[in-house]
This record gives sequence, structure tokens and C-alpha cells, in this order.
Amino acid sequence: MDYKKIPPLARLGWFTTLQIAGWSLLFLLIILGNGRYTDSGTLASVAWVCASGWLLTSAWHRFFKARRWNRHGNDWRLPAMALLVIGPLQAVSWEISARLFLKQRGVMVDQFASELALGCTLMLVWTICYMLAAALRRASRLEAEALRLEILAKDAELRALQSQVNPHFFFNSLNSVRALMYEDVDNAANMVDQLASLMRYTLMSTFNGCVPLQQEMDAVRAYLAIEQIRFEERLRMHIEIEPGMAQVTIPPMTVQNLVENAVKYGVERRTDGSEIRIVVRQSASDALIEVANQGALLVNSGSTRIGIGNARKRLALAKGEQSSLDLSEQDGWVRATLRFPLAA
Repeated sequence: MDYKKIPPLARLGWFTTLQIAGWSLLFLLIILGNGRYTDSGTLASVAWVCASGWLLTSAWHRFFKARRWNRHGNDWRLPAMALLVIGPLQAVSWEISARLFLKQRGVMVDQFASELALGCTLMLVWTICYMLAAALRRASRLEAEALRLEILAKDAELRALQSQVNPHFFFNSLNSVRALMYEDVDNAANMVDQLASLMRYTLMSTFNGCVPLQQEMDAVRAYLAIEQIRFEERLRMHIEIEPGMAQVTIPPMTVQNLVENAVKYGVERRTDGSEIRIVVRQSASDALIEVANQGALLVNSGSTRIGIGNARKRLALAKGEQSSLDLSEQDGWVRATLRFPLAA
């Protein structure tokens, strides 16, 4: 970073900036309060008082910052020191300015008492303002840290959920490859290629919170190609993606998980198999992805529906609570409908 390009106020920092503003304002208020009675001696005296106040508060700031009194909430020692040490020192500085610039002789008890009260009040107010500013900065830092930790926690949860995506599919595919090797070498080789492609996508996608739908659909096609070798004419597929929707981002393996369910509960459980329909379109300001298979929604199928719950959680973490994943049955078709805002 080029230091010369940083704005001057940013270079000074919030403390120095407020110091300049605060003591300059006090100087102007005192001068304006004196009005027409202001002469060169008064100007010099007020300048001395403000300069000494600046130096005292700056030294005071360095002192308790070095001892970390301002790191763990408001500390009673700060206002105590302001009243017992810094305030009296400021009163002494005012007395010195009166001697140097206003030519006063001797100690005027009433005047010094007023200076002492004013100096203690001024330093107490300065310390309270500093404590408030420090408290606001601490709150801001804590809020930023809490937000960072929340993001990290969500990211860790998303990664954990992604790692749960149906590993048994790969074992089933390997078993199918083993069986095909004795019957159809070409299909076995094709299945190995598709499986390698799908495994590559699965491994790479674990490093991404979301991926373009096009990449997800390439993985889905590879998966369906593998399953079609297993089920042959029992598995039929229809994929329809509305123009412009291929670059919509989704959590990786989300559609894949829905398609796996469609194959498991649609194709595997029906002697005549099932058609798998995947439709992607825009509905108002939402993206709508529907995965459908022929069959019935089995309420008491014994399935724990971990995959669907997994997909819902990942979708909510990646796309927000406005997203949804619903299962429905109509006219002999089971539909998994995934919806989320396009702006998410």
C-alpha cells in the first residue's frame, strides 16, 4: 500500500483526529467566551492551557494504554486518575499560564480552587468520552469478530454436510464396473470414465460453497450415464434448462443428491423403471429446479431422508432462509422442488 495515497485523517488515526478537534474546539469556545476582552496575553494563556491539556491527555492515553487498562471494559482507575492526578496537573498548568502571560503575582486561593474544579471536571469529561469511544470500538471489533466466527462456523458446517453426500454410490458403481468387466468391456471402460469425471467434480467442489449450475449438471449427466449402464432401458431421462439459467450458482452436489433419490426410489423400485425429469427455470425473482420421477411418495419407506435434510441445510446456509426444498406427489410423479432467490 502506498502510504502517500492514504488520506491525512486516516494516517492520524481516530485518537489524534479527535484530540485535534476537541482541543481546537475548546480553544475557540474560550476565546469566543472572552469576546472583546481577549488580548495577546489571553490568547497566549488559552493556547498554553489547550496545549498543556493536549500533552497531558496524550501522555495519559499512552500511560493507561501501555498498562492495557482500556482493553477489558471500563476501569474505575481511569476516572479516579483523571480526578486525582491529571485534573490537578491541568490546574497547575493554568496557574503557570496566568503567571507567564497574565502577569499575576501570588497564589489566589479562590482562583486556584476554581481552576482545580474546572481542570478535574474537564479531565473527567475527557476520560469518560475516551472510555465511551473505546467501548464503541471494542463493540465494533467484537461484532466483526462474531460475524467472522459465524461465517467460519457456517463454512465448516457446509463442508461437513458436503462430506456426507452419498459415498455408497461410488461403491455401487465400482461393483457394477467389476460385474461389467466380465460381460461388456466397452461399457465398463465408459463407466470408469464417467465415474472418474464425477469423482473429480466431487473432490473439487468440496472447496467451493457454490458452483455454476452448468458444472453441477455435467456431474449429474455423468452420474445418469453410469446408472443408465446399470439399468439400461429402465432409466429414461429428460433434462430441460431454461436459457440463461446455466450460470446460476448452487451448493455443489445438491441436484446430484435429488437425482440419486429419484433413481433410488423411482428406477430401482419399479420393474419398468422410471423417467427422470430435470427442469430448471426462472419463476419471478427465484430460480426453480425440479427433479421428478415416476412413482409414489413413500411415507413409511424406512428412509431417514438424511440426503434431503442435508440438501435443505446446505441450501439454507448458501442461499439464505428464503430458499426451500419441498417434496410432493401428483399424477403418479414424485417431485423435489428446489427454490431460492436469484439474487442470493
